[in-house]
Amino acid sequence: MRKTLPFLGLWCVVATTAVPGGGAAQSAQGEGRCRLVAEGLPAAYARCETVAVPLDPAEPDGPTVDLFVARIAALSAEPRPDPLVLISGGPGQSTVDMYLQLRGAFEQARRDRDLILVDQRGTGRSAAGFDCSVPDDLSLDTTGAAVLERIVDECLAGLKSNPRFYTTSVAVQDLDRVRAALGVEQWNLYGVSYGTRVAQHYLRRFPDRVRSVVLDGVVPAPLALGPDVAREAQRALEQIFARCAGDAGCGARFAELPQHFVDVLARLDATAAGAEPPPLTALELRTLVRFMSYSVATVALLPVLIEEAHGGNYSPLAGQARTLLRDLPESLSFAMSSSVMCTEDFPYASADSGEGLSDTYLGTTIVEGMGLICERWPVGAIDDDFKTPVVSDKPVLLLSGEFDPITPPAYAERAIAGGLGNSVHVVGRGQGHGLVPVGCVPRILRAFLETPQPGELDASCLDLEPPTPFFLTLLGPAP
Repeated sequence: MRKTLPFLGLWCVVATTAVPGGGAAQSAQGEGRCRLVAEGLPAAYARCETVAVPLDPAEPDGPTVDLFVARIAALSAEPRPDPLVLISGGPGQSTVDMYLQLRGAFEQARRDRDLILVDQRGTGRSAAGFDCSVPDDLSLDTTGAAVLERIVDECLAGLKSNPRFYTTSVAVQDLDRVRAALGVEQWNLYGVSYGTRVAQHYLRRFPDRVRSVVLDGVVPAPLALGPDVAREAQRALEQIFARCAGDAGCGARFAELPQHFVDVLARLDATAAGAEPPPLTALELRTLVRFMSYSVATVALLPVLIEEAHGGNYSPLAGQARTLLRDLPESLSFAMSSSVMCTEDFPYASADSGEGLSDTYLGTTIVEGMGLICERWPVGAIDDDFKTPVVSDKPVLLLSGEFDPITPPAYAERAIAGGLGNSVHVVGRGQGHGLVPVGCVPRILRAFLETPQPGELDASCLDLEPPTPFFLTLLGPAP
């Protein structure tokens, strides 16, 4: 297995496993009814259409891009006039695929409102002319800079659309054209992970079209994501180790967990040339730990998997890597992710932003990968005020996981301090990245949409949602 791209999808997605992109929407005869499908997930029925938008918004009569739009009908016979539009993460994930993964989390909201799914240009079913394949055997520890540069060049050469126009600044204009095409006067926004950046910028550009906003796993607008990924991942891992140490069963069973993790990494890094290789590399282990840290369900497995590997049994870790990482390159658009990253993040990283990264378990790999890509990828269209705080009096619900390894609660607080004054911040105790599928959060979401008054929202039910208990053996947690 050599399929790990630790720099691909800086935020990444909510779910604990990746879903291959490129799923089809199978249309039934008449009236735009369609069946939304993605590999390994139950199908959903919707009304679908394609909305053509200008490739370059400054040239409305020029070439166009087709956006795939699906409308999931409300359960009510008389739905509210303001639907909820979902905006996925990544950057580069299909919103349709995200919905199919997490559809249960939105059923409460769908009781009264239609759900609008828009695959952002360059993703999922809106990627025609802007996709490229990533080799299954791509791995930074075995391929090196020259191969990565060749892959980037081949990807750029194969694109039929100009990558300069696949940025958030352009995407929010697309989103408002979709709103107008659907005949919606005002709608509610739900953005997760990278989608919080899109939602915030849409709120900035089109405030009169927004009724309320839900930001799940928040990135404040001024932040240049990249170097902080390794720092936040290290912080989250240390929190996981501390939680294990504070748990009677986990602390006793895995008393030397932090040191054993360091030992396993060192052992994999030092695999001698010509020796029989273990079933996963050190880079794959680092990437696996990063993505397992996103969800409390996979966090529960980390201590026992690390201890098994420390004892010489790498098979459980390797099996988890095959399950969790196998479809990561396919689930995110490499081209769209690169356009966003190289326009909105890499140019804004400070010169000293990489200092201290060698002390984290991810090291400098992400920053180096970004640099290799962005040296060759063109910088795209970006609004002049894009990296300034978003100031709005619209009602905003911000959701954070206490142990989120990529968008910690402090990020949401920075967004609030920057200008989201009419807001409430809900933090899930012990939770990870993406709060919407957790426990009673779907009910909290519906309550906020029904009465978007942040000061009156009761989110106390979330205090009763403990994190998944640690596995003490491969068979499960203690009875």
